Amino acid sequence: MTALALVESNTTGSGRQFCAAARAAGLRPVVLTAAPERYPYLLADAVDHLPVDTGDPAAVLAGCRALAAGAGLAGVASSSEYFVATAATAAAALGLPAADPLALARCRHKDRQRAVLAAAGVPVPAHRAVTAVDAALAAAAELGYPVVVKPTTGSGSVGVRLCAGPAELAAHAAGLLGAPVDERGRATPRLVLVEEYVRGPEYSVETFDDTVVGVVAKHLGPAPHFVETGHDMPAPAVPAGLAATAVRAVRALGLGWGAAHTELRAGPGGPVLIEVNPRLAGGMIPTLVRLATGVDLVAATVARAAGRPHPVEPGAGAHASIRFALTARAGTVEAVGGLADARGLPGVELSEITVAPGAELEITHSFRDRFGYAVATGPDAATAAGRAERAAAHLRVVTR
Repeated sequence: MTALALVESNTTGSGRQFCAAARAAGLRPVVLTAAPERYPYLLADAVDHLPVDTGDPAAVLAGCRALAAGAGLAGVASSSEYFVATAATAAAALGLPAADPLALARCRHKDRQRAVLAAAGVPVPAHRAVTAVDAALAAAAELGYPVVVKPTTGSGSVGVRLCAGPAELAAHAAGLLGAPVDERGRATPRLVLVEEYVRGPEYSVETFDDTVVGVVAKHLGPAPHFVETGHDMPAPAVPAGLAATAVRAVRALGLGWGAAHTELRAGPGGPVLIEVNPRLAGGMIPTLVRLATGVDLVAATVARAAGRPHPVEPGAGAHASIRFALTARAGTVEAVGGLADARGLPGVELSEITVAPGAELEITHSFRDRFGYAVATGPDAATAAGRAERAAAHLRVVTR
């Protein structure tokens, strides 16, 4: 059976769905990974994997060549933002469908992305990229507190913090600048972004090529962190110009091939673009999109990588929401519970606990604080959101 190479994966959610979509399309998913133990679904779903140093693009290309020389290779993709450029580079080298690898790599560096968007007239927060704590303090003094300080590469709100004053900023910037690798063990540039804090509700615009598939309302935990606690699709009220700003940004960055996940805030003066992620959304947003519009973005992404047609035509549907269960205490997981109760509530489409006894939970103030989620639908936004919140509240974890 012809293979579809998947370079690493998300640990939950769409990574597993990519493999299921590939199989549904008559392809054999093969995950190229340096650490198969990160993905319990490989064993649970009997998904093939190929041991590869995915931090080395040449090794990834060699692995893909080996698959192509076997039963054949239909395409190369990744559900992980950290590896989309690597996957596209390998695909392009093999003459397979791919987005522009250079555009993807540029987009992955937030400082470079911001420069391109600002030059194209897309509204972005005022910002400075700095290499030292003193420079970060000078940038914040110029921009005005509070400021957001974040890595220039990264995902899932890892390392993103709202800093109210110099002491807080200096400590956080020093920690980021002193970290040689990210949570995936990949080398990080000694560079952080200090940016204006844009007040206002946050949204994401999900696009495929240059088609807006939907606008999602985002729920965040308390400051100074930016942990995503839930999403609503479609957003109950979409500010004017929000979707058009996302499309302008995607085009300015040379993307527009396949899926993109664009985050914006509705600022006092209108939409402000926070960042464009050149990949399918995480956080189970593709599931919300499918339930609300009928568009299966995972299947569409797999089809695009394999060079197959897959029309994306959003339709009217239900409202869908997700709420995450977040750990309040770090430690070793002793027990989990509440899943049956959550799944039995009205309107609940899907609920999972994503950790097992023996796992280590940390408080990282990022997506890694989540231990479960609940997805629900309803005839209106409030009903869907309320159902998801009640279901997620049933999920529990005991740590020691």
